[in-house]
Amino acid sequence: MKTIKELYRIGLGPSSSHTIAPSNAAKIFRSKTLNAFRYEVTLYGSLAATGKGHLTDQAIKTIFDTVKFDVIWKKNEELPMHPNGMKFHAYDENNNLIDEWTVYSTGGGAINDFIQETDSKEVYPFNTMQALLKKCDNDGKVIWNYIEDFEGKEIWNYFDELIHIMRDSIDRGINQEGVLPGDLKLRRKAAQFHAKAKNSSGFVEKNGTIFSYALAVAEENASGNLVVTAPTCGSAGVVPAVIFSLQEINGLNNTHVKRALATAGLIGNIIKNRGSISGAEVGCQGEIGTACAMAAGAAAQLMGGTPHQIEYAAEMGMEHHLGLTCDPIMGLVQIPCIERNAFASVRAMDCASYAILSDGRHMVSFDEVVDTMARTGRDLKKHYRETSEGGLAVCYTKKM
Repeated sequence: MKTIKELYRIGLGPSSSHTIAPSNAAKIFRSKTLNAFRYEVTLYGSLAATGKGHLTDQAIKTIFDTVKFDVIWKKNEELPMHPNGMKFHAYDENNNLIDEWTVYSTGGGAINDFIQETDSKEVYPFNTMQALLKKCDNDGKVIWNYIEDFEGKEIWNYFDELIHIMRDSIDRGINQEGVLPGDLKLRRKAAQFHAKAKNSSGFVEKNGTIFSYALAVAEENASGNLVVTAPTCGSAGVVPAVIFSLQEINGLNNTHVKRALATAGLIGNIIKNRGSISGAEVGCQGEIGTACAMAAGAAAQLMGGTPHQIEYAAEMGMEHHLGLTCDPIMGLVQIPCIERNAFASVRAMDCASYAILSDGRHMVSFDEVVDTMARTGRDLKKHYRETSEGGLAVCYTKKM
């Protein structure tokens, strides 16, 4: 598996696969064609189907802002390697082709042209939870230890940055009111939820605070602001909502938070490597389901769980999102995406509590449920994989 930095990416919302990845691809292509007079970018499949709602063209525009460029949308055509395909063409003043590049946005902000390596090299010598648990059993270590073992002590500096940005996105979100950008005119809810939670007690205060934190990050993402992919922009609210809520409840310091993020990161990395975190490839189970699994495992660790209890919590977080479709209304990362962040956060806490109460033994392994998620996602019709051509997106269209 690759560095954890390829899972936890820092960037502007609303979509890691539709904004961060196309922007990065445009940067790479432009750096190779600095003498070009004009650019042409063709978006295929899901990138084209929901690209306008996800601001894909705006993300590309920031890179080609000083030269001529055109965006061509081909939502009914997919390139062979992945539903999120892009073709870049560069031309000179006489309209002669200088260079071209076909590349794919494979989820979580990653890009791959399936010809040469576009991201970092392999860092971890395992890619299954079974192998990770075996190492824990043999070495007497806990899951987060392996982050430092294979990435070096300097990785914790990156986690300091992650904490700052995650915390800042929560703080911004719970202090913002108004309407989110886009034709849905969806009202922000995080500030209202947070105020009501702090004026309550017990169960309502606890769940209300988690809800408000998840809503805050998801609303900041929907506004195109800075977030951390965990594992994607569209699911960025779950992990910080759970971890920072537990930090406040249990009086934990940032060292505990970094270790929890490390555990969550390894869980997400295994899913990304073994299955997929791309909504265009496997539906929302690959985004929200992965985020819930990551947060559940992190929460189990913060509650004092063993590696096997952490694995159980993560397994449940994914298992109970199997089959979840990706059907954003009007192609916006708002409905049902924002509410899903909130509910997945509370579900992650429930999974962690359930696992801690158990002895960690269970019938279906984490690796098996990840394999099931990948098969289920690829069995879904493309209408339910981030195209806004099925599910809730169609229901809303019929009302208009």
